[in-house]
Amino acid sequence: MKSPILGSAYVTRSINAANNRMVNLFPEIVAEGGKEPAFLNRAPGLRLIKSVGTGPVRGLWQYGGYAYVVSGNSLYRLDSQYNITFLGTVANDGPVSMSDNGTQLFVACNGPSFVYNATTSAFGQITDPDFPGALTVSYLDGYFVFIEPNSQRVWVTALLDPLSIDPLDFASAEGNPDNLVSSITDHSEVWLFGTTSVEVWYNAALGAGFPLQRIQGAFNEIGCAATFSVAKLDNGLFWLGSDNRGQGIVYRSQGYTGLRISTHAIEWQIQQYGNISDAIAYTYQQDGHSFYVLTFPTAQATWVYDIAAQAWHERASFTNDTFSRHRSNCQMFFNSQIIVGDFQNGNLYAFDLKVYSDGPRPQKWLRSWRALPTGTNTLKRTVQHSLQLDCETGVGLSGVVEVPGRVYLSPFVVSGSVGIVDQIEIINAVDNFVQPQVMLRWSDDGGHTWSNEHWRTMGGAGEYGTRVFWRRLGMSIKLRDRVYEISGTDPVKIAIMAAELDVEVAKS
Repeated sequence: MKSPILGSAYVTRSINAANNRMVNLFPEIVAEGGKEPAFLNRAPGLRLIKSVGTGPVRGLWQYGGYAYVVSGNSLYRLDSQYNITFLGTVANDGPVSMSDNGTQLFVACNGPSFVYNATTSAFGQITDPDFPGALTVSYLDGYFVFIEPNSQRVWVTALLDPLSIDPLDFASAEGNPDNLVSSITDHSEVWLFGTTSVEVWYNAALGAGFPLQRIQGAFNEIGCAATFSVAKLDNGLFWLGSDNRGQGIVYRSQGYTGLRISTHAIEWQIQQYGNISDAIAYTYQQDGHSFYVLTFPTAQATWVYDIAAQAWHERASFTNDTFSRHRSNCQMFFNSQIIVGDFQNGNLYAFDLKVYSDGPRPQKWLRSWRALPTGTNTLKRTVQHSLQLDCETGVGLSGVVEVPGRVYLSPFVVSGSVGIVDQIEIINAVDNFVQPQVMLRWSDDGGHTWSNEHWRTMGGAGEYGTRVFWRRLGMSIKLRDRVYEISGTDPVKIAIMAAELDVEVAKS
């Protein structure tokens, strides 16, 4: 019978009800003619591009053929060859908000803010005495639009001049008496997020007056729980929600209101985190998949929503045998690459689907799922004769793959600490070739306790007929239920189509 390995991440408050974890894997729907209706892909690895400053990388932006990086308290510019130019010093800690008007870059640092002029190469802090500080900034019709920290006020700079602030160029978002926590410009409209409400403004072109006006009817009582959780994707906006009744639901915009996209399982996880106000998010698109990446720094967790599959999964780094938040802190698309910045140092990485490690660290993938399909467990004992993983095999290591502390040999290339050998020695070395492994373990009490790991090979390079098989898997006795879990760390391609379970129901 088919064991339901496909699907998404769904771990409920009672793991006895659902314990479907998925880390560093995401599903892809097969539209037609496929072996199965979907398969599980390995998440992209991190290919090091450049190390910029001391880190952490607090913001990334690109315009005019250059990339701009806030690393630590410094702003840098990178050209297409990734040559680094130091531009100046910025303020505070934590994420920054950035926007440009084609010439000038505005860097909002939750109060003090800075402007770089690409034409004159001038960089400096906004010193206009009427500037109240900026929490977030965006661009609209020649104006920089920003919100004042700890207030209801939205401001605009002078037209095409972010260094000049008119003391009357502000308005209050008063549809609800909550402070503004975030803002963004989308489809030439400014969305103003309070803690319990959202209202949308537009450029009314009022000449000498304050140019923005609220759109009548574009108000709803769904607020924002985290300033930097707001991001654009798929012709809309995504954010972590909050209102007078609670918080922790993830929304996407539908017209001028919010459509819930988080599941009860995701929301249960979020409620456990305590502090969610520091959540940060970015979006990106790769191979037709559009991802909303939501990280909770205090909780050390990262959740990702894939619009194509309408499914959630986890992204995680793997250090000292423990999963923690993904290393990416922010994102930009530059030089035809999806580039992210590290939350601990100044490293910039490219998201690469052909890289299977997180920089110098291994990337561990994991999938857990119920052995029996929903509704088929009769609470009788089952004898689990065998489990076969239907996956792409023969993807073993070819060439030289550098992983700290390990040397992989292929039948054709030997390097590193092994030294240079001739063709005969290479052929003799094939017997010692390290093959990628899949680790299986299971739980017969819903996921509370687990068996030992059982390893199987996925075959060396070109061994496409390799079968990933586990036999004699015992009997479910405790709760007469079983959860399987597979995982791996080897730097190879992972594509999982199905799992076939040979199971026999006992008489009692």
